Amino acid sequence: MAAEECVFCKIVRGEIASERVYQDERVVVVRDINPKAPVHLLLLPVVHFTTPADIIGLLEPAVGHLFTVAAEVAQREGVAESGYRLVVNAGPDSGQEIGHLHMHLMGGRRLGTMG
Repeated sequence: MAAEECVFCKIVRGEIASERVYQDERVVVVRDINPKAPVHLLLLPVVHFTTPADIIGLLEPAVGHLFTVAAEVAQREGVAESGYRLVVNAGPDSGQEIGHLHMHLMGGRRLGTMG
């Protein structure tokens, strides 16, 4: 999917309304419109990538920045101390619904185990 048509790119560009909780030149963080936990945020890289495989050369700085921002917004949302989950899905079998690399931050209650 082209970045012009991508729902998350439209959110990043401000073409689709969202509740932003953080923004810098590399990432936008919004509240998920279909939350799976009391705190459910989406960390959206400003640059359109579909999966981690698309950014092998840039992966370390891009992912490192996502984790840095995740820690900051978890603190702001009051879930840093009790704990939170970070999830990145890659491809259809993982459950990735929108072809734009993103990270989910979920917390605010005890989350079930994964697997």
